[in-house]
Amino acid sequence: MAKNKVETFIGFCVKSRNIVYGSGSIDVQRRGVYVILLCSSAQKNTVKLALKFSRRFNCPVMLCKCGLENAVNKPGCKIAAVKDKNLAEAILANACEEYEIYAGGVES
Repeated sequence: MAKNKVETFIGFCVKSRNIVYGSGSIDVQRRGVYVILLCSSAQKNTVKLALKFSRRFNCPVMLCKCGLENAVNKPGCKIAAVKDKNLAEAILANACEEYEIYAGGVES
């Protein structure tokens, strides 16, 4: 299966270490989170945490329907946060049916 552009940009984030995995790692971030990636198989509490982080960092949440753990190459990963502004903008600009924007942050 060929990768789409969103998966390619997520791969760039992984390679450049501009992504954090898991709600605990996102919770300790003070600033610099530009998009929250959420797996479609995440439980209700994880979805609530993603929306909480979205409000805190004023950023959108992107729902990954094809499985976030495949995109970030981390088994069991249900939530991640992108820390690079340009890569986050590229991910959001190339949203498709497999990666759709779940909740939007306020643009400044």
